[in-house]
Amino acid sequence: MPRRPRPLLARWAAVLALTAAATVACDVAGVPSPELFAGLLAGMAVALWLGWDLTPPKRVLSGAQGVLGVALGAYVQSDTVAAVGEHLLPVVAVCAATLALTVVAGIGLARVSDLDTPTASFGMIAGGASGIIAIADELGADNRLVAVLQYLRVLLILVLTPLVAATVFPGDHGGGLTAGGAADLATGEAALFLAVSLAGGPLLARLTRLPAAALLGPMLVAGGLTLAGAPFAGPLPGWLQSVAFAVIGLQVGLRFTMESLRAAGRALAPGLLAIGFLLVGCALLGLLLAPLAGVSTLDAYLATTPGGLYAVLATAVGSGANTTFVLSVQVLRLFVMLLAAPVLARWLARLREPAPA
Repeated sequence: MPRRPRPLLARWAAVLALTAAATVACDVAGVPSPELFAGLLAGMAVALWLGWDLTPPKRVLSGAQGVLGVALGAYVQSDTVAAVGEHLLPVVAVCAATLALTVVAGIGLARVSDLDTPTASFGMIAGGASGIIAIADELGADNRLVAVLQYLRVLLILVLTPLVAATVFPGDHGGGLTAGGAADLATGEAALFLAVSLAGGPLLARLTRLPAAALLGPMLVAGGLTLAGAPFAGPLPGWLQSVAFAVIGLQVGLRFTMESLRAAGRALAPGLLAIGFLLVGCALLGLLLAPLAGVSTLDAYLATTPGGLYAVLATAVGSGANTTFVLSVQVLRLFVMLLAAPVLARWLARLREPAPA
């Protein structure tokens, strides 16, 4: 008689099948980062309704974070750096101001909800949603609730950005420059790019005592290789990024409990208010950036929109905006947010410590 599959393997096979089906559904529905969102939903379904206690192996999760870091590092192109360099001071100032806005929104959200300050603050961080979700847990936040808030923000941006661009900035076009999209790497090049970045990432992390090393180390190495023009550096194959997103989404979803789900529900209303504050604040920063950087108000608005990179770029291309400038500011802010997250976590931890008697 054939051997019956072990229950654990059978359960993982069912989880992967459910994740694949959910990914197709999310992709058809136009959900941003459909693989991550599908993994989140599939993990929640398994944890809450089937009651299966599953956790992705640590090496698998670290590998997924590493792949995500390499994918983010590949965004650093010479033309984006040049576009930022032309207006470095105002762009850096806006990135710093955006970070300050997220901290204010997070602290305010924590005071009017049941969320702790780190969870509320990381839930409000603008940009790099997948990266923030991936490292939130090890930085002292509840990555389940961070994921809910991050996705709520991204979905609102997905809906509102094209509407605002069409109604508030009609005909206000920028230079019409577009960011050339490089083709995905071939299999051999992608393997070499990954190998070098994943090997160099932990080494860099040890030398610099970099926290969240599984993601930030490979991200910095990959960014350096891409910027240096390494012939094997560039965008990773889409399927590889999809697998990494799905693993990270599953890891978060599988940790949900009924209590954490109720907590997420209680956080929705105050979360919407905090996200609204963030959207308005970033739009005002865009109005300040426009004259300082010599770009149109549409360019500046899209460049300072708090996240939703793919939705923002699609709107920029469709409206004739200066896509190179928009991408440059968005990528710089993504790096600032991810690199600032560990520092923010340490500051929030000190903020929570009781004062000595």
